[in-house]
Amino acid sequence: MPASDVDDGAAADGDSDGEAAADASHDAAADASHDGGDGPLSDLRVVDLTQVLAGPYCTMLLADLGADVVKVERPGGDLIRSNPPHVGDAADEPYGGYFQSVNRGKRSVELDLGDDADREEFLYLVESADVVVENYRAGTMERLDCEYETLREVNPELIYASIRGFGDPRTGETHRQGQPSFDLVAQALGGVMEITGQEDGPPTKVGPGIGDLFTAVLEAVGILAAVHRRERTGEGSYVDTAMYDAMVSMCERAVYHYSYDDDVLTRQGNSHPTLFPYNAFEANDGYVVIAAFSDGHWRALCEAMDRPDLAADYPDAASRVRAREDLRPEIAAWTREHDADDIVDRLDGRVPAAPVQDAADVFDDPHVADRGMLADVAQPGADRDVTVAGCPIKFGDAPTGPRGRAPLLDEHHEELLGDRERPRASGDD
Repeated sequence: MPASDVDDGAAADGDSDGEAAADASHDAAADASHDGGDGPLSDLRVVDLTQVLAGPYCTMLLADLGADVVKVERPGGDLIRSNPPHVGDAADEPYGGYFQSVNRGKRSVELDLGDDADREEFLYLVESADVVVENYRAGTMERLDCEYETLREVNPELIYASIRGFGDPRTGETHRQGQPSFDLVAQALGGVMEITGQEDGPPTKVGPGIGDLFTAVLEAVGILAAVHRRERTGEGSYVDTAMYDAMVSMCERAVYHYSYDDDVLTRQGNSHPTLFPYNAFEANDGYVVIAAFSDGHWRALCEAMDRPDLAADYPDAASRVRAREDLRPEIAAWTREHDADDIVDRLDGRVPAAPVQDAADVFDDPHVADRGMLADVAQPGADRDVTVAGCPIKFGDAPTGPRGRAPLLDEHHEELLGDRERPRASGDD
């Protein structure tokens, strides 16, 4: 599973991408910029020390919105550069799909922060940065003498953002800080697994790594809030989001249920504790979800099922919730007689309903293409482009989305560090 709170790897050994992708080092130069103007964050420079998933996803969002994200990689690069899948032979490709997906549109510099010369180059990058983001364990940046207080002396207006499993002592000290954390750990501690899965099954993690991804999204919000605050006050900030905290926030329903009536929510499969019908039902050729908990939606569902008796017998939400165990098989018997698309057609937009789709279905859905949610980028060392998820944040008058492939390791070292007279990215008079 993806790590978010990684060990100090600043001085770790590793091989560079080398000649395997030399021919591809500039094959996508035109792929690295948007058509149609600058993104909303085009005046923002982010120095990105993160690796694996949570941190890179956070900075990916900023890059998709136009920020110049400089990925400072430890010797050998991000831990997941070599992770599959690959288009062909992994030896021919400098990175796989995992790295490509969350590092598209960034620039790469390889530095060993334990080395004095490399550390000086890092501090030079910090001088021109608006934001620094890292997701090491608490204490790692202090051991490298690159912690917030040191970087703030280099750049007083700096926004320093950290993502950790259990947060940073600066924002609230706990006994868990310093422990490693993974998505699975965060989902377990935060309550996600207890309320996920079938009623008679074990606790189950959510498929996507939400311990990483939701934390990353919240951290991006925090960073942008700090940027806004700096515009008002001229002051930098320390921004911290913990994976455990993020999962508690995501499980807000479990929190208020326990507070209101001491009810400890647990697994209910695909159903909802206070709404019915709000569930997945088996169709003749797959599954379909139906959310008909309002009185109007319920009447429309009963009409499609040709069951006016159910509409009459259970006219309000409370009666339907009380009778959910009797009503569920009635609905399921109807859905099993029809294909998923037929069910959706019969409900004809009157009732929220949809087929349960897999990745192939998503690729085939014209809505996804029309919304720009499938983006093609170059895959160095391969004979074709690959597709990554697009950016769901849209502007009516500014471009957003992937600005090209992920970088080769250290691809932009000379570009970024060859000129020592580069001005601040923002905040100058």
